[in-house]
Amino acid sequence: MTEPSLLAPEEPPAVVTLRPDGKSPFLLVSDHAGRRIPKKLGDLGVSESELRRHIAFDVGIEPVVRFMAEELDAQAILQPYSRLVIDCNRPFQAESSIAPMSENTPVPGNVKLSPVETAARQREIFSPYHEAITKELDRRQREKLLAFLVAMHSFTPVYKGVSRPWDAGVLYNRDSRFAAFILRLLREQDELTVGDNEPYTVSDDTDYTIPVHGEQRGLPHTAIEIRHDLIENEQDQRFWAQRMCKILVEAKRLRDESYAVHS
Repeated sequence: MTEPSLLAPEEPPAVVTLRPDGKSPFLLVSDHAGRRIPKKLGDLGVSESELRRHIAFDVGIEPVVRFMAEELDAQAILQPYSRLVIDCNRPFQAESSIAPMSENTPVPGNVKLSPVETAARQREIFSPYHEAITKELDRRQREKLLAFLVAMHSFTPVYKGVSRPWDAGVLYNRDSRFAAFILRLLREQDELTVGDNEPYTVSDDTDYTIPVHGEQRGLPHTAIEIRHDLIENEQDQRFWAQRMCKILVEAKRLRDESYAVHS
């Protein structure tokens, strides 16, 4: 029996790949790049003004990743559907995978879903995105090419009424080796306040991309968070893209030197 389809034939696929032939060792991924909602789901019962907020997507990060991919000649894999449909950085068992409430906003379209409805979101949005990442990392492993996984995110300046002081954050879980270089380099830029696993931490219970694609493979990896009011126009997006490209390249150089010394 064929399962009912979530995405209509004319709707975009759940994966956007930039520069598939890019030569950079960096693989950029963006779990929350877009705010599309499948036509079949309407607006999930959420107002248009709310759908433009951070609860629906990582504001500003998609153009930053595009500029970074161009600057580095790096492949980038982006997910264009809203995190309100299904959060592609959450394990299925997490309550926030398909959240009935995001911050203080109810999401009526996520309440009392049937197993079939839940499976459709997993099958047509979550799985194709992560399969694309897996396929690219498998290719690099097979061809003995370097792979540095960099998950790009943005965060809201105020969360549930509490202001966040950080300009950016560097996130990791068990393995901080590559992230530590990035954190140090960002903190050397005196004008920045940079969080060490702030404003979020990474864990197996609440995150998917870094634990599965980074840690399980033993790849150098990190998640980068940029406060979204700093990347809301093209000039600032280009500025942060260039800043992060320089830091990633330098962090790789420092890591390579460190490995050479200890090998």
